[in-house]
Formats: sequence, structure tokens, C-alpha cells
Amino acid sequence: MTLAPVAELERALSRLPGFGRRSSSRAALALRRERERLAEPLLRALSDALARVRLCSRCGAFTADGADPCALCTDATRDASTVCVVEDPADIAMIEASGAYRGRYHSLGGKLSPARGDVPERLRFANLVDRVAREGFSEVLLAVSTDMEGDATAGYAAEILKGTGAKVTRLAFGLPADSGVAYSDPLTLKRAITYRQPQ
Repeated sequence: MTLAPVAELERALSRLPGFGRRSSSRAALALRRERERLAEPLLRALSDALARVRLCSRCGAFTADGADPCALCTDATRDASTVCVVEDPADIAMIEASGAYRGRYHSLGGKLSPARGDVPERLRFANLVDRVAREGFSEVLLAVSTDMEGDATAGYAAEILKGTGAKVTRLAFGLPADSGVAYSDPLTLKRAITYRQPQ
């Protein structure tokens, strides 16, 4: 029998990405069992993050301690002619870790999904068009998912950016690193062939 407060904690944890029913249950019981070692430090870290971390009003990236606009927006050494459009602020950290991109960013705050209620008006598309016009980006790089919702998001972004004068590009499609043809699905293979590069 699960106590009501523990069941509520399990439900809350299960809403987090990567937490299924079993992992939520294990985590909830571990937090309760090891209060001083696990729960209290987690509560402090969560409280601190909620108090100090916000979204940049310009690009939508995570920023801390009242820095708004964020360090990525105010860094004069970054390429101000390109903006990389992502679905989520966490995507920015992944692209930064690659070291391959040195321009500006714009987080949409999600991707188009009418079933979830994520329609254009709920995402940061209007802000994007405004920034492209105001900041004069010559290229908009769409770094969104390659699923149906990502394709719809990219298509919509390309459509609303027509007439801005900016070139709209998208991340290349292909096989993942350390993978091969035998492990790929037909759509990934089709895109890899369509967007093949000279060697």
C-alpha cells in the first residue's frame, strides 16, 4: 500500500522527462528514506534554481542572477549575422557544447503540436520575426526536431520569415555518429541520401 503523500510525490516525479512509473516510485521512496542525504539537498538546489534561474527576455535561453539579456545575447564576440532557432532552452546548451556554432540564439519554447495546445500564438514565433527585422540577421538556422512536429515547426518558421530578407537554413539530416546503415530507419536514410555532402 502506498501512502497518499508518497503517491503524490511519485505522480509529480513521473511528469519529469526520463521518469517512468518505476523510476518515479524508486526515486520517491529513496527521497523519503534518505531525507538528509537526498531530499534536503535536492530541496535546497531546487529552491535555489527556481529563485535564481530565469529565461532571457531576448532569446529565451536560461540566465541566472538577474542577467537579462543573457551572456549569449551580450557577448560582442559572437556572430551577430546568424540566429539559431531551437525548440527548448536546453537545446542551446547542447549546441554550445558542440563548439560548432558562434552566433545568436532564439528559443521558441516548444514546437508546433495542436494536440498539446502548442499553436503558433503560444510559442515565440512573433518574437522571432521581430528580432530578425530588428537585429538584421542574414541567416536563420532552424535547429528543430526531425519528427512530424519539428517539420511542421520548421515549415511554419520558414513561411513567416519569407520577406524578411534572411536566408532560412536547417540542420543537415543524416546518420548519427557511431552508427550505420543497418541501424537506421528508412526516413533517416532517405534524408541522408537526399542531403549527402561531397567528400
